Amino acid sequence: MITKQDKNVVRKKRHARVRRNLSGTESRPRLNVYRSNKHIYAQLIDDVNGVTVASASTVDKELNLDSTSNLEAAQKVGELVAKRALDKGFKSVVFDRGGYLYHGRVKALAEAAREAGLEF
Repeated sequence: MITKQDKNVVRKKRHARVRRNLSGTESRPRLNVYRSNKHIYAQLIDDVNGVTVASASTVDKELNLDSTSNLEAAQKVGELVAKRALDKGFKSVVFDRGGYLYHGRVKALAEAAREAGLEF
């Protein structure tokens, strides 16, 4: 009998598989992306010390977004997390797409962060 798996369960398995070989350090933190139906979140994480260095999301008040679940919102979050990373002195990061396909909002966030000055 074939059972249908939940999309999020499959994503978490994919993320765990990728995370086995991917981690952030003090000099090169991990840029983690979480995407929900309404919002998108990005964090810079130092896995060695277990510390979140910087973060940005569509929930932040300073973005003043009309819609929080579209490509433009993801681009703004990418620019904001890159700005905050550069302010803290991080130029190079490791990109962790969180098990999501590199497409749509995840891709828009990554490309906006690259254009704003982050290297990955």
